[in-house]
Amino acid sequence: MKNRWLMALAAVGVHICIGSVYAWSVYVNPIKDSMNWTLTDVTIAFSIAIFFLGLSAALMGKFVEKNGPKVSAIIAAVLFGLGTAGSGLAIFMESKLLLYFFYGVLGGCGLGIGYISPVSTLVKWFPDKRGLATGLAIMGFGFASAVWGPTIKVLISSIGVGSTFIVLGISYFIIMFASAMYLEKPEEGYMPEGFKKKVEAGHKKIKPDLAMLGVHEAVKTPRFYGLWLMLFINVTCGIAIIGVASPLLQEVLGVSALIAAAAVGLMGIFNGAGRIFWASLSDYLTRPVVYVIFFAAQAVAFYMLPSITEIIIFQIILYFIMSCYGGGFASIPAYIGDIFGTKELGAIHGYILTAWAAAGLVGPLIISMVKDATGSYAETLYVFSGFFVVALLISIAMLINVKAIRKQLGH
Repeated sequence: MKNRWLMALAAVGVHICIGSVYAWSVYVNPIKDSMNWTLTDVTIAFSIAIFFLGLSAALMGKFVEKNGPKVSAIIAAVLFGLGTAGSGLAIFMESKLLLYFFYGVLGGCGLGIGYISPVSTLVKWFPDKRGLATGLAIMGFGFASAVWGPTIKVLISSIGVGSTFIVLGISYFIIMFASAMYLEKPEEGYMPEGFKKKVEAGHKKIKPDLAMLGVHEAVKTPRFYGLWLMLFINVTCGIAIIGVASPLLQEVLGVSALIAAAAVGLMGIFNGAGRIFWASLSDYLTRPVVYVIFFAAQAVAFYMLPSITEIIIFQIILYFIMSCYGGGFASIPAYIGDIFGTKELGAIHGYILTAWAAAGLVGPLIISMVKDATGSYAETLYVFSGFFVVALLISIAMLINVKAIRKQLGH
């Protein structure tokens, strides 16, 4: 029997590598300067990667469930490692199309498959702590930019952009492949020994899942679309705040670009910490209640932010928003398990993650449109505050619906 905590560590190993996509901004200026490309030219590679993340997660969910986490994570290691190393080749050949293919298409597919591979497995290894388990894995994704950002910067200054991609591509492959080799599904109905004894003695009770549905059955329920919309709004607004945090700090508080950059750097830490904190808390408060808290608090936070002139309070609210952004990602897989069961959790999670791909396109677009129309970044936050009110209503409807069904089933 494998150790479930080492299983969680293996999941972190996969996620901390693919999460390096969040450090893409560190590559932007060096690529622009060395290749003489525009900002749009360079940014397209990142946009393609996020698009293929959502697409591959949706299309490969069934494959992950059928073939298990080990095979899936090995494929992710090959695609992401090759995609990153191949990006170095694209830089040496000065080819934008090759960069889009390697980093965007191959790397993006590695991202999507790597993201869902360990998560559904961990839910099965931690029937007593679903939120904590998924929070641990997805925490790695959130913290990755804090690990790889400085590493990329140091490598670029010493060996150049192209060689950095190659070195990191090989490193990612080794870490992900080693992690993949440990990943494995537990036996059917697995419970950890201590928890099993408490259940048998009647001291603990396993809350039964609402249903045990396959992906094609799940997409026919309104609950699936409720989850999709909740993630879509959370990510749209989160990506928005990530994108405008630096100019917003400078516009509202009048701080220097250097201070704004330091504040933005800390956002990655709270993004990662929020994933483990909120997901663990959801084990006690329940997933539906945690999402109601997310959206109610963020509707107020986004509305207040433009009128706050005290830098400490502004940063506290900003970091709280980032913790909710991370927590929204981390709590979704456990929420899926609660209402659809674990039969095809990976496949359903893959479908839900298309909300991430859509939000990656919509979030920046809304910001630029509102900024162009009003001339202010602050105005965009009022728009997103309204979005959170919609998300809050959806999350309350989900809470009422889940409670009603549990009552019907006598849970």
